[in-house]
Amino acid sequence: MNRIWILFLTAAVALLSGCASVRAPVSATPSAEAPPYEAWARVLQTHIDAEGRVNFAGLANDRADLDRVVAFVYANGPNNRPDLFPTPQHVLAYHINAYNALSIYKVIEAGIPETNAGLRKVSFFVFGKVQVGGQRVSLYDYENKVIRPLGDPRVHMALNCMSVSCPRLPREPFLPETLDQQLLRETKYFFNEPRNLTVDTVNRVVKTSEILKFFPDDFLLKAPSLIAFINLYRDGALGKIPEDFRVEYFPYDWTINRQPGT
Repeated sequence: MNRIWILFLTAAVALLSGCASVRAPVSATPSAEAPPYEAWARVLQTHIDAEGRVNFAGLANDRADLDRVVAFVYANGPNNRPDLFPTPQHVLAYHINAYNALSIYKVIEAGIPETNAGLRKVSFFVFGKVQVGGQRVSLYDYENKVIRPLGDPRVHMALNCMSVSCPRLPREPFLPETLDQQLLRETKYFFNEPRNLTVDTVNRVVKTSEILKFFPDDFLLKAPSLIAFINLYRDGALGKIPEDFRVEYFPYDWTINRQPGT
């Protein structure tokens, strides 16, 4: 192995091993009474714009509410406090909010990098473990081993890793009482955004987000094809996409989804 590769791999190992754990917020004492939806709502209302972009710099200087939410997630979850999450809707709402809050927290703790592409993707999703209900977990395992098995593919239009190609981050928490309506709204929004779906009737091609390429089995649980799944949520006035159209994908942009000028 030549010297350049040795130096590269040494630097990579140092980068990733240095991110083996993401510390809990030191300034917040976790409540054990109920999920802090009001604090999370203030974060979203104050630091997220209508397009779902984050003012990370502003949030880094005004992080008391985010720290309160993350401290709760670190200490409490359906695994160790089932009394706080009595229904499947409570469980799923908790996990969506927790994943999104942890993603924002990790970006800030990493110094607000420009992108999560390349080695940073491995560091962000696999290394740098967080905690959910007292258990250490990577974001990769959290999504794939905890959230996806709950069986609702619409979560892929709600989970946000803070990259440009992620779904819109709404400016409100997902709540147990309104979860189904919120997931329906966000999935419809996703498939009616040109950045996530275009239809070329001349060449008979539908181009969509790579999210559908990443998790096809989840969507095929609810529809016989990816196009059939899209048709469930695409604006009916536009007509159904024919099943024999070829499916292609937009390249995923891992640039951090910050608000312009921040």
